[in-house]
Order: sequence, then structure tokens, then C-alpha cells
Amino acid sequence: MSYPEPRYLGENGEISAVFRGADTPPDVVSPGGTVTHYLASHATTDGEFGLYKVDMGPKAPGAKTHFHRAISESFYVLSGELRLFDGERWVTGRQGDFLYVPPGGLHAFKNDSDDPVSMLMLFTPGAPREEYFERVAEFAQRGGEELREFQVRHDSYFL
Repeated sequence: MSYPEPRYLGENGEISAVFRGADTPPDVVSPGGTVTHYLASHATTDGEFGLYKVDMGPKAPGAKTHFHRAISESFYVLSGELRLFDGERWVTGRQGDFLYVPPGGLHAFKNDSDDPVSMLMLFTPGAPREEYFERVAEFAQRGGEELREFQVRHDSYFL
């Protein structure tokens, strides 16, 4: 087992860290009350990963069963109870629970409870998911072929 090849070849390091304060307003507020914070976007990590904090209201529908061809997706439950589909069965994720889904892995999530839920979503490598979060509700309203093309453009293949 070895480390990846170096990508920084300088001798003294550089000032390049990115700080995001906890009081930063959300980046997306979706219909139904889901709030998304771009903690580390594709742009800020130069495509290494994308990390998002997602707060879902009670009974929020989440995403139906789908898979990704190019990216993995991981879920870490911060608070509440999140229903997660791991490709075989639905499980209830609670604070501290984690689900990793490799490329091609079937998965889904939703909040069935009467309480809010908060989670971290990690995508690797860092695909430009921001447009997906910002416009999925709009395309869902359009439906049909426009929705399907939007989903495929964002590496999301729904069953």
C-alpha cells in the first residue's frame, strides 16, 4: 500500500486553505424545506471531492433508487433518522451512522420521520454537483425527457 503520486512539488508549502464558517448561509433552499450547504465544492477542491451538509425537513422525500457511473456517494448522519437504501434493503441511519456507495451501487434516501434530519454527503471524485442541487426541482417539474437528460448529465441513473 502506498500514497498517491505527489501533486504539490514545491518545497515550502503555500497558503491555500479554504475556511467556511458555521454561520455561512445555505447555498440552496429547495422546495419542501431541504437546505444544502456547499462545504467543499468541486471548484474549491479542484475536483478531488465534494462535501455537502444537507438538512431535510420532516417527511422530506429525498432521492429515489439510482446509481452513479463515475462517482461514489457517502452519507454520514449528523442528527435525526435518515432512511437509507443500500441496494438490498432500507435501513435507518442515526447519528454517527455511515453509508458508502461505490460507483454503480444502487441507493436511495428519504426522511420518513416527523423530525428533521441532518447529514453530510460526500462525492468522490468531486463532480460539479452544485447545478444538480440548484436545478433538480425545476427539472423535476418539467419531467419527461428533459428531466432524464438533466439526470444523465449529472451522472444520476434512476430506476
